[in-house]
Amino acid sequence: MKVEQAKMNLLQKAKARPDQVRKVLDTAKTLGWKAAMDKVRNRLETPTPLGYSAAGVVVAVDPLNTRFRVGDRVACAGNETALHAEFIAVPDLLVAKVPEGVENWQAAYTTVVSIALQTVRQLDPSIGDRVLVTGQGLVGLLVTALLRANGVRVMAVDLASARKPFAERMGAERFIIPSQQNLLDEVRVWTGGFGVDAVVLATAAATNAPTEQAIEALRDRGRIVVVGNTKVDLLWKYAYEKEIDVRYSRSYGPGRYDPSYEWGGADYPIGYVRWTEQRNFDACLHLMKTGQLDLNALTTRTVPFLKSLAVYQELLGEAGAREVGVVLNYRDEDERSPNGNKVVAANEPSLGISGPPSRLSAPVTRLDVIGAGNFARTMLLPHLKGQVPLGTVVNNTSLSAKHVKSKFGFAEAATDYQPLLQQKEEANPSAVIVATRHHLHAPIVCAALRANRQVFVEKPLCLTREELAEIDELISNGKGSVQVGFNRRFAGASTELKKLLGKTPGPKTASYRVAAGKLDPAHWYANHAESGGRVLGEACHFLDYFCFLFDAKPIRALAQTTWPTVGRLPFPDSVAAQIEFSDGSSGQLVYSAEGDSTWPKETCTVFGAGFVAEIENFQKLVVHRGRKVSKYSFGGKGHGEQMVAWLAYLRGEAEHPIPYEQTRQSMLLTFAVLESIQAGRAVDLQ
Repeated sequence: MKVEQAKMNLLQKAKARPDQVRKVLDTAKTLGWKAAMDKVRNRLETPTPLGYSAAGVVVAVDPLNTRFRVGDRVACAGNETALHAEFIAVPDLLVAKVPEGVENWQAAYTTVVSIALQTVRQLDPSIGDRVLVTGQGLVGLLVTALLRANGVRVMAVDLASARKPFAERMGAERFIIPSQQNLLDEVRVWTGGFGVDAVVLATAAATNAPTEQAIEALRDRGRIVVVGNTKVDLLWKYAYEKEIDVRYSRSYGPGRYDPSYEWGGADYPIGYVRWTEQRNFDACLHLMKTGQLDLNALTTRTVPFLKSLAVYQELLGEAGAREVGVVLNYRDEDERSPNGNKVVAANEPSLGISGPPSRLSAPVTRLDVIGAGNFARTMLLPHLKGQVPLGTVVNNTSLSAKHVKSKFGFAEAATDYQPLLQQKEEANPSAVIVATRHHLHAPIVCAALRANRQVFVEKPLCLTREELAEIDELISNGKGSVQVGFNRRFAGASTELKKLLGKTPGPKTASYRVAAGKLDPAHWYANHAESGGRVLGEACHFLDYFCFLFDAKPIRALAQTTWPTVGRLPFPDSVAAQIEFSDGSSGQLVYSAEGDSTWPKETCTVFGAGFVAEIENFQKLVVHRGRKVSKYSFGGKGHGEQMVAWLAYLRGEAEHPIPYEQTRQSMLLTFAVLESIQAGRAVDLQ
């Protein structure tokens, strides 16, 4: 429309816009013809921006706005705001968050889909209704698709035969070309002579023909909904006799053209206005997410923005009839903010790590152990003795290695792990436990994965992002698997609490307090090169627990130390962290070396819709719900239960207890917390 009108002379423009002519005449009466013509010329010379439906990434937010964050992917609307440009500024209620599963190019359709959705709402169809949709341009096709999704039977009408395959893919039962078929006869056959229940005029006709055809095609007391810029002159005799209901569909929905809503941010109460513009946007995005709206079937081209001028020129030619949805793409190069920094959406899904099947096809033939210190001897090996063939135990000191060999029944004892992992195993799967000091975890895990081993490693998995990236690659390209000793997931109290959370809708809030006690400077944990410090070495446990509780992706971390990092421990000893999750849940971790030893070492309190639950040392679970208090008792922190679950996996009886992607997510969160401490700011997870 914009391009066509730009090429018109004054007389053609006057015919196309009689409403504007009336304004000119009024101005001439008041100010004279010269002033009126000057006003017209000034208006025609003023550049007009194009576009009103877009999607992108938030790079800046008003300080008082709490709905959106930098990095959010959003769909935007408004012919004064959602323009074809690299950067746009949009009012709050003309923006909607893009859910995971919807790509940016799909979200760019949101405004146009909302126009079609508002048309369907004005139509108010019932399941089984037969509706005639005249005009199968982009909006008409979307109306056809949405009617189909509502259980409505659609007959589509268009002058261009090129639109037929699009209409059929969007759900039209029949497609009529008026120049080749008799529309009224087709309607009579299709409806058994009754006429259609409703007509949608999605045309841009200068004649009254589509309106007259609509009236004739309607049944008694049918409805017409006008969405296109088309001529509607009702013939009194026919409209009166059928008592036709005529409605106009105004743009994206209630709120449109209301400055207090669109620019003032004054939302309408949902009890009075169920579907506003913004709520229509959310509904459209949900249809895209669930696959109920197939935009691939409508998208004829994706064009770089710099080539958009040629597209507009082509739309005026014969090729224009073959185009439906043309997406202008700005992402040929990295998206960049006004200051030149690369923009990355915090909640865009990370690339999944492909790996071996989640269940082994054959049981492992041998389990080796590297690192047989006190923890392995007391918390892990007692649950494995007699349950799986034990191969070689490796420890720094030969005396300890031989002691563990004889106590638990290993076949061999050694002091060097490298010969054990040099041979790549292809036929007979075997497993290995890594329970060494932290700095050796990643090197041994990588060696084991190269040998196609099934690995259990005590937390943490690694100490750097570079080590994590190397493990990612080995998991993707090998046959091995990794399970980290995040045992608290498997504790009895956790299992019971998880059942409760699964029955409770909405986001939750968890507060995890750890009275860790002062760290002895002589302990190996105080050697940062070996342990990585208490955040990486211990706090990862509790950060992983948040991920386990919420089953959501962490998207932002803000952390600080609560004890000076000076003196004999030049790294964080006490930490407080706030974690935001993609579903709106939040986790607060207080890991403190201070306090009193009479206080429980670990306390986790979870708040949700209608309940409060608290775990104390994984021995007690107290649930407050429905004005009742329920108390449960348990035996430990899940070490034994985790070994049982891993054994079931090693035997080929069950799937892997912790998918690697979850382990990876917990480690990325731990790195983000450490980075937040070091940088003194919130860190987005990417």
